[in-house]
Amino acid sequence: MFERLADFLVYDLAQLDATSQMGAALHFFLMDTAKIFVLLGVIIYFMGLLRALLSAEKVRAYVRDKPRWLARTLAISLGAVTPFCSCSSVPLFIGFVEAGIPLGVTFSFLIASPMINEVAVVLLAGILGWKIALLYVLAGVIVAYVGGALMELFKPERWVEDYVWKIRVGQTQLPQPDTSLRGRHRFALGEVKEIVGRIWLWVFIGIGVGALFHGYVPEAWVVEHLGGQDNWLAVPVAVLLGIPLYSNATGVIPIAEAMLGKGVALGTTLAFMMSIAALSLPEMLILRKVIRWQALALYVGILAIAFMLVGWGFNLL
Repeated sequence: MFERLADFLVYDLAQLDATSQMGAALHFFLMDTAKIFVLLGVIIYFMGLLRALLSAEKVRAYVRDKPRWLARTLAISLGAVTPFCSCSSVPLFIGFVEAGIPLGVTFSFLIASPMINEVAVVLLAGILGWKIALLYVLAGVIVAYVGGALMELFKPERWVEDYVWKIRVGQTQLPQPDTSLRGRHRFALGEVKEIVGRIWLWVFIGIGVGALFHGYVPEAWVVEHLGGQDNWLAVPVAVLLGIPLYSNATGVIPIAEAMLGKGVALGTTLAFMMSIAALSLPEMLILRKVIRWQALALYVGILAIAFMLVGWGFNLL
């Protein structure tokens, strides 16, 4: 449906040549814009109906007093389906610490929450197929589990800001949504407005970059510099490129689509997506409010190495 709409607008109405750079770029932009925003609205609404039942306090209650392996697994699972973004990371971090949840488990949650996003996973599956979506989720779960465990080995409690240990959970001002059917409907609509309102610009930017990449970057150049699975340097370059960019897993999907379409290796593309989702500079600046530079540097280093290993591993496979 979305492809036919783009065909009509670009090739029939605008009379652009399908083999031209402008035609290819505009077709990509219009098709992905329609597809992504329709899917965003539908997915966020239905997930909002479920999310209204899951408050941050319930997340902490599920994880508290569980064996370490189970607590980490639950934290990652809850991080993948909860609506918490970077703006919520500070009160959530404080709440987890106040509840006595080990910091290694908390870091696993913080890694999984922005990176494994159910909206992005469904979009990824719809655009690139379920195989790539499942590979992305599998890699994200492994990184979150191992990354949190490694953080724990370095005893990061010494690098948590002092005020975090003193604050009470009641001061974190976490939302308590109405769980009635009408309340869940209002919450779901609010989620659509809030999330789309927060990310629409980055989605447009992602689609625009993907369209330019798709239409104007020669495939031969991409294959030579980023494409080959034996190009080991392409993976760390992709991770480094992702750090200064600000987007989320949803906004980077169109770029990943264009990269894969031009022949960029799957592992390189996944490493780029993960770096943007979990290591973007704004995310790090927000996290710096609750942990000191030593912990932040360790966090960035562990994730960067993990993303490179994921990229190299999938390229080899």
